[in-house]
Amino acid sequence: MSYRKTLKLICGFAGGSAVLVFAAASADSRGYFGERRGDAASRWSRFAVLQAAQPAWTPASHTPAPTGHSWDFNWDKRDPSALSNGKKKETATEDPSSEQDNGKPKATRNILLIRHSQYNLSGASDKERILTPLGREQAEFTGKRLAELGLKYDVLIHSSMARATETAHIISKHLPGVELLSCDLLREGAPIEPVPPVTHWKPDAVYHEDGARIEAAFRRYIHRADPKQKEDSYEIIVCHANVIRYFVCRALQFPPEGWLRIGLNNGSITWLTIRPSGRVALRTLGDAGFMPPDKLTRT
Repeated sequence: MSYRKTLKLICGFAGGSAVLVFAAASADSRGYFGERRGDAASRWSRFAVLQAAQPAWTPASHTPAPTGHSWDFNWDKRDPSALSNGKKKETATEDPSSEQDNGKPKATRNILLIRHSQYNLSGASDKERILTPLGREQAEFTGKRLAELGLKYDVLIHSSMARATETAHIISKHLPGVELLSCDLLREGAPIEPVPPVTHWKPDAVYHEDGARIEAAFRRYIHRADPKQKEDSYEIIVCHANVIRYFVCRALQFPPEGWLRIGLNNGSITWLTIRPSGRVALRTLGDAGFMPPDKLTRT
């Protein structure tokens, strides 16, 4: 095989670094570095220098090490194996394995978190912070999108604040027959002091007050299915950006103080799936692709 063909073959197999080393070694053996052909010691010293110039590669240096804690399957305090610990059998003939099987969730919960549409920022009170004309249009787009998904929705829950209530009512027109409920726990607030800190946003509310309420909302709505639930469920929650971002971080067991690093468009859809095992998946985060680009806002 000729020198040129050999060089091309190595190009295909090993890439540029291998070619450089091979070409240098070949050139050195032909005396192109000024050494005599028989001067083996000098030739291999040159070759060693070229080898040292190549970056060292090991799997460890290119594979990120896992960080943080392992997944807590009892994050919602509803793991059947944890609930059965310490329980006494009611009868001597009771089979503990069948009791545990009966207590296992079998259905998957799908929770679609909707951020309210654009609203009047200049309103002095919550009652005056109603949707803008564009906001009402955004809610129509969101309602149409939810209807087009063709899912069997079980309930539509919304924050009791004006902008979320109005958004939910517009959406509900596209989902006839779906029960509409209001909840004070879902009101906007400051869930936890963000990291990294920000100077341009300092909420009037005290973190530990809003945080306790929003955490209570998380525990009420974000958990695996009850063992009595037979079919998968689809629940819609219309609320606020801070609440949704905190819910996502908590559900995925990410540091909750990172909630402010996430941005959400008005009327966007965030979809969480909670399996019977306690596994959680984020199917969509702030999806607003169903709206025309000129209708997108984040106020």
